[in-house]
Amino acid sequence: MATSKELPEDIGSFIRDLRQTAKISLRQLADKAGVSNPYLSQIERGLRKPSAEVLQQIASALRVSTPAMYLRAGLLDGEGQQGVLAAIAVDPDLTIAQKQSLSQIYETFRNESARNQAETSDPIAEETK
Repeated sequence: MATSKELPEDIGSFIRDLRQTAKISLRQLADKAGVSNPYLSQIERGLRKPSAEVLQQIASALRVSTPAMYLRAGLLDGEGQQGVLAAIAVDPDLTIAQKQSLSQIYETFRNESARNQAETSDPIAEETK
């Protein structure tokens, strides 16, 4: 197996490399994973960030482990612990719509926290307050 230094930098490149290694077309993978061909193309080109649920479907279609896909996408930490998004994606009691809503809310909170941390660590921003 390739070392982490040999692996592509982003999840889209990783998926494309897995697909090409499996010798299947973009359209075939999209059909197997249950996602649209244009959406999968956008993921592979790094234009879209797939949800944990879509990653799970792609992993299944490519016959790779879901945790490996989550780890590559940054949804698991190095010790294999699930992140919040991965936990939401695999919760059997939630509908797809509920999973999407929770994931969006979580990402919004994370982005807001990151902005707040950047503002408090920026001395110029502090002087303008």
